[in-house]
Amino acid sequence: MDYTERRDRLRRLLRRQGLEGLLVTDRLNVTYLTGFTGEDSFLLIWADGQVLLTDARFTEQAEEECPGLDVAVRPVGGTMVEAVRRAVQSARLGRLGIEAENVSVGFFDRLSARLQQVELVKTTGLVEQLRQIKQPEEVARIRQAVWQAERAFGAMWAGLQGEKTELQLAHELEMHVRSFGARASSFPPIVASGERSALPHARPKPIPIGLSPVVLVDWGANEGLYQSDLTRTLLLGRISAKLRRVYQTVYQAQQKAIFAIRPGVPAEEVDKAARQVIAQAGWGRRFGHSLGHGLGLAVHEGPRLGPTRRNQAAVLLRPGMVVTVEPGVYLPGWGGVRIEDVVLVTRTGCELLSSLPKTLEEMIL
Repeated sequence: MDYTERRDRLRRLLRRQGLEGLLVTDRLNVTYLTGFTGEDSFLLIWADGQVLLTDARFTEQAEEECPGLDVAVRPVGGTMVEAVRRAVQSARLGRLGIEAENVSVGFFDRLSARLQQVELVKTTGLVEQLRQIKQPEEVARIRQAVWQAERAFGAMWAGLQGEKTELQLAHELEMHVRSFGARASSFPPIVASGERSALPHARPKPIPIGLSPVVLVDWGANEGLYQSDLTRTLLLGRISAKLRRVYQTVYQAQQKAIFAIRPGVPAEEVDKAARQVIAQAGWGRRFGHSLGHGLGLAVHEGPRLGPTRRNQAAVLLRPGMVVTVEPGVYLPGWGGVRIEDVVLVTRTGCELLSSLPKTLEEMIL
């Protein structure tokens, strides 16, 4: 990872914002800019320098993960506010950006009181907008996370039995992603059967899956830094006409959306492509979330594939963006279907990074 180049891109962005520096407080943003993976640490960056603010627990880790990076280790009993004050004054900054969504009101007020000669400017999404465009090495790590998740699903599928419970399958997925080299699951797996599959974020319960014709499985792998996120809907036994129609509608909606992904297309247009298919089938009100989201260091990051929010500019897809495409139909008291894949925006269109089977026939156990 070229962390120097990332920091230089951020510096150019800060200049355009009229900021002399930025206090990076979000843990994943610190990782993105330095490679440091410890917690409770900030990065102060300015025109011709940067310093990682941490404590003695991470002295050796910082040297190992961030060779050549200036590190300030605060003493036992020392506060982060005081460490930031010293660093800002040493850098002689007069106008400093603060990641407003990642610090408490109390921290901001304490820092303001200690830096009365410095203008603190609340910022939103500066590093996050850089993270939206993945570099080739980032895409490679996401591919690895997808591979780990897919292998885990294959291992679970191979041992699938009707008497197994939702909770057992969730535990198996977590075990299998680790067995294929992942650090952990990206998030606690969702396994929801029968009527509970109408809950988009259902928590697994000790309910045998064989009692239901449909099982929704949403899972992912954390390969060490980067994440994957996939969903498949398993079909057990005889398939009713209604289930067949719902599944085919969701499948067609996803195909339509993926076909729409290419550089320059507004993200909301991709969402609309899927939403129209579902609405025409009569279930428009039962697709109650955005079509997808960005994927990277976080499971959910920019860009968002959904309707443009009020007072926000439309997001245009750009090469290097990695997004999920996950339409769904959720019918309370009956069940739900969701299909989710990972897609890379390329210079000429898009590339599907996930490859698990997903047609209706392939999902029948």
